[in-house]
Amino acid sequence: MNIKRLLSSLSCAALCASLFASAVQADEQRTLRVYNWFDYITPQTLVDFQKADNVKLIYDIFDTNEALEAKLLTGNSGYDVVVPSNVFLAKQIEAGVFQPLDRSKLPNYSHLDPKLMKLLEANDPGNQYAVPYMYGTILIGFNPDKVKAALGDNAPVDSWDLIFKPENISKLKGCGVALLDSPSEILPLALQYLGLSPNSNKAEDYRKAEALLLKIRPYITYFHSSKYMADIANGDICVAVGYSGSFSQAANRAKEARNGVVVDMRLPKEGAPIWFDMLAIPKGAANTADAHAFINYLLQPEVIAPISDFVGYPNPNKDATDKVDPAIRNNPNLYPTEEAMAHLYTLKPLDRDGERARTRAWTKIKSGT
Repeated sequence: MNIKRLLSSLSCAALCASLFASAVQADEQRTLRVYNWFDYITPQTLVDFQKADNVKLIYDIFDTNEALEAKLLTGNSGYDVVVPSNVFLAKQIEAGVFQPLDRSKLPNYSHLDPKLMKLLEANDPGNQYAVPYMYGTILIGFNPDKVKAALGDNAPVDSWDLIFKPENISKLKGCGVALLDSPSEILPLALQYLGLSPNSNKAEDYRKAEALLLKIRPYITYFHSSKYMADIANGDICVAVGYSGSFSQAANRAKEARNGVVVDMRLPKEGAPIWFDMLAIPKGAANTADAHAFINYLLQPEVIAPISDFVGYPNPNKDATDKVDPAIRNNPNLYPTEEAMAHLYTLKPLDRDGERARTRAWTKIKSGT
């Protein structure tokens, strides 16, 4: 894998702000406002685009879909480009949050993998409102030495049994276990583990998932959607359920720090959600011309491949795959095999009753009551 630096969300934002402040004068240039996930692009990519497009770029970060949605549903997010995950995109399209993309301003659209675009029509019919940026799965990241010390040589690191069986996770409490603070991603895992639909809208199904998670709640150190990346790299926790590329970044950070920590990952054999983060333009965006230019810039194979190297996630650009570091593109936990793809599933928006049941279950799980 190419050298990558796992920046904290604050340090990445500070670095980007510093670079941009010295590069442009606000009173002479247009302004483009982008809202993306933390640690999800190379700072150099942003600097290069800004120079190429002669635009002042304001780049802000978030760490959950829920945080982004709260901004979007106010009706005036203040951003020109945002990056929701595909299941949230579908809900937001229904709510009238986005404007259709102008394909005539996206000549690099042809680089996208048509198979993936077909898959995404389930969330965006006709691929009208967004293009995919990166994709990945939810999986298990772990410290091999600490897990072996707790559970022995046969620890089920390739199975959700590691997390959902109390006899396993209870032995990991001493070295620390973190789960994503995201009901839309953790509860589907519990549902699927129980043999239920991960897209269930039934209150009774969420009660069952809630019961499963409450059994293991005493052994979960914390819920967070970014903190686990640094903690597992530093050896402060030994297991986390998180985003595939985040463990690639964490492993790289541990190597660079030479702290003796090893970070590994497994895509569980039972399956997991596959998700896509999408580039979209909100209605009311002040600068749609540069928004299209930014999206089109990221669709270039030579631009997106180094970002995959940096963040550890696969991209949907069919002409960029051979440009991605072999350590990433040949890792089946990052680029799933055809066999693994058969066990992956996409998430769908819930109806109102399903949302209510999921929220109620998550509140109880987080509080432990």
